[in-house]
Amino acid sequence: MLIRRELPGDEAAIREVVRLAFATPENPDTIESPLVDELRADVGWIPALSMVAEIDGEVVGHVVCTRADLGGAPALGLGPLSVRPDRQRQGVGLALMHAMLGAADALGEPVVVLLGNPAYYFRYGFRTAAGLGIISPEEQWGVHFQARPLTSYRGEKGLFGYAEPFTRL
Repeated sequence: MLIRRELPGDEAAIREVVRLAFATPENPDTIESPLVDELRADVGWIPALSMVAEIDGEVVGHVVCTRADLGGAPALGLGPLSVRPDRQRQGVGLALMHAMLGAADALGEPVVVLLGNPAYYFRYGFRTAAGLGIISPEEQWGVHFQARPLTSYRGEKGLFGYAEPFTRL
């Protein structure tokens, strides 16, 4: 498996991986798949923080972080994290998350914030964002709204705001 930055020409493969990762029989067309395209067109897009997992030359996973705001300070919003269903539970998501956190840390980013399953993201050092003084834009997100401080984190607090395309979900 190779974890690498997204390259021009990867867009269709990423779109399909995201669609497959989130699709259900009741909802085969997901909101997450077009979201990645919208994020790519947004001012919050950080090309170095859109990564794919490739196996035998095929894109099987994707993760992205985009610029977010934390009480007026820069932060990152992670999501979506997507792994093709036939490659789930094989370490693809683990590899993508470790690569993303390492890349974000190397860029001097202070904190990564996400909305997701606490049982899954705990293994990567995420914890309830409220415990760090990071205020969710939606109170009902509760413990699913999580943050992972990085090396440059200096205790930034306040209301968190995702990149604009997230607000249309």
